[in-house]
Amino acid sequence: MRILTGIQPSGTPHIGNYFGYFKQNIDLLGEEENLLMMVDLHALTTVQSPDDLRKYRQELSKDFLACGFDPSKGTLFFQSYVPEHTELMWILSCVTPMGLLERAVSYKDKVKRGLEANVGLFAYPVLQAADILLYGADTVPVGKDQIQHIEIARDIAQKFNNRYGDGLLTIPEARVVPEVAVIPGTDGQKMSKSYGNVIPMFAEESVIKKAIMGIVTDSKGVDEPKNPKTCIVYQLHALLLDDAGKKELAETYKAGGLGYGDAKKNFFEDCMDYFGSMRKKREALKDAEVIAVIEEGSAYAREIAHKTMERVRKAVGLR
Repeated sequence: MRILTGIQPSGTPHIGNYFGYFKQNIDLLGEEENLLMMVDLHALTTVQSPDDLRKYRQELSKDFLACGFDPSKGTLFFQSYVPEHTELMWILSCVTPMGLLERAVSYKDKVKRGLEANVGLFAYPVLQAADILLYGADTVPVGKDQIQHIEIARDIAQKFNNRYGDGLLTIPEARVVPEVAVIPGTDGQKMSKSYGNVIPMFAEESVIKKAIMGIVTDSKGVDEPKNPKTCIVYQLHALLLDDAGKKELAETYKAGGLGYGDAKKNFFEDCMDYFGSMRKKREALKDAEVIAVIEEGSAYAREIAHKTMERVRKAVGLR
């Protein structure tokens, strides 16, 4: 079994990234073969500065290693270091119906938010399909908002196999972790850098504290009971706790006597404790160590990609 996942290097990671992406993928290490890819080609749709892109992907590599990614148990690599991604994307584009892409919700959402309506953004799901199919991934861990992209990848793979031969490309399955599929931001929307509602993991303490103290709440007073199911502060704080801790905190909210100011301070303190060891590990990482991990991982990923492309080229008549 092979698990593949990818993340855009598009800025400072936040706790939504950690619980919705980093943690679940790091927890899978060692179970099957794990490939973890930084999709820097996809990032070109949003990151326009070359210096920023180089910085973001190097920093993201550090983030993964700091959060517990073990290179002896998985493969960490840059998408652009494996040129077969774009070759397979073109081949898949030639079997992909326009209607399939026109129904993609993420394209419409991104354009609505102000991103340029370019071909790269429109064809994003085809490159994403190539990312997955290139490695014969059996399982792709995703959030709820990415399920449609896996369905598109499945459709494209089936169309390719129907045209050129059964079993040429592996049909992937999505794996969603329901309880952390959507992490709320400080304003109650999904936590996202594009919404400006994030709580960063590795920023200065003052920056993290400011973000937490800015979480939107209702107007209930200190003595009034509060509903854990609708309180953003509780929902975010609960991510850091085990089941017993979540239950105890929920009872405290429902009992009244806890003001939102103190609730946020408690969350901040637990947040710094939770990420403390990761923050120290990240500070100690050397750039040369990180680059070595990426180069080794990218070389291994390209070996797998080469085998897939030899099969695909032959199937379509390019060999």
